[in-house]
Amino acid sequence: MPDTPATRTSVEMRPTVDRAFARQAILDHTRAVFGYELFDRATPSSQHTASSDAQLLFNALSLAENDALAANKTIFINCTHDSLAGGHLDLVDPRRVVLEIPPLPISQIDQIGNRLPNLESLKRRGFRLAFDYSILTRSYESWLPLASFIKFDLSILKPEAIGSFVKLAQAKSQAQLVAEKVETHKQYEQLTALDVELFQGYWFAAPADVQGHRIRPSQANIIQLIDLVRKQASTDALEEVLKRDPKLSFNLLRFINSAGFGVRSEVTSFRHAVMLLGLNRLFKWAVLLMTTSSDTDMPSAIGTTAVVRGRLMELLATEVLSPEDCDNAFVVGVFSLLDAMLGMRMQDALAAVNLPAVVNEALLTRTGPLGPLLELTQACESNDDATFARTAAALGLSSNQINWAHLQALSWAENLSA
Repeated sequence: MPDTPATRTSVEMRPTVDRAFARQAILDHTRAVFGYELFDRATPSSQHTASSDAQLLFNALSLAENDALAANKTIFINCTHDSLAGGHLDLVDPRRVVLEIPPLPISQIDQIGNRLPNLESLKRRGFRLAFDYSILTRSYESWLPLASFIKFDLSILKPEAIGSFVKLAQAKSQAQLVAEKVETHKQYEQLTALDVELFQGYWFAAPADVQGHRIRPSQANIIQLIDLVRKQASTDALEEVLKRDPKLSFNLLRFINSAGFGVRSEVTSFRHAVMLLGLNRLFKWAVLLMTTSSDTDMPSAIGTTAVVRGRLMELLATEVLSPEDCDNAFVVGVFSLLDAMLGMRMQDALAAVNLPAVVNEALLTRTGPLGPLLELTQACESNDDATFARTAAALGLSSNQINWAHLQALSWAENLSA
């Protein structure tokens, strides 16, 4: 990736937010990313306050250098009732976010009515509100009409109770249901059969255990292209692969000409791309093609997540590693989901493509210069605070650097998909 003003910003120019946040994708029924829940990873959930939670995250949104993320994805943010009265809400476009409203403590249950006018005001201003399953209880019936989303946790509900809960929620409210902690394909299939349309969890990134699974033709062509580019093969040899798969050629040129790549004039052919960019930079575009292979039932969320990981690792690598390692960091991030893309074990997937040793060791053993960076990138998607703190400290990266790179990666992925 070229160093241009559009792709790199000095630390001094970035807004400062001294606590890191994490994200988790929320998928729709097509297994595409509908939005992201952002949450403060520095403060225990029992100690959220207006300053430690909502204000941090609303400020963090200002780190994004364009509106692609907010324009195309719904951002869910945990709030406290105290933070809902904060002035920072006046600075936020209500169409950008969903406010997750917690239930009141048992000791404050008599305050439900007193809190209602503020929630109604937020709704009138255009904010969408999300509640947990307690919104369906008699105590909170005055809040129920305000719900745009109702979230329920599969780790709390017994499997045999899921169906009756979903039917109750659908009968009492028109709110969209969001299933949390969806960790298996079986859970996902059960929920889709019940007409649940939004899902939060990591099941989509787990490789399917398919006995004797083979790489599909379009994937094989992409892998061959990656191998040839990696080996600095002739342009004629590369074009021969592309001629066999016109869609592959189209997608490659689409990536190269997309926003964020710093190409000043439109690239009209692969030969033109080689002359203009060189094979080293084309390697990254070839790697990206694996995320859009269309002759499989791979969830598009896998490709989106892979692209975010690649860009996040690349941006963080510019802070601490050599230029060559930055290129390899991008490949590691994208290929960290290669097993899920191909539907096979990572060892078998890597055997099908020729990659640098530093990439293989990061993907297989989380070692080498890129191993800790991959661990940190994956920790940005979860509540694994211990790994996040350990790897950030080992790499010498601040929360401000990570926050900035994290949001740029999310926005960049949105620009690319658009």
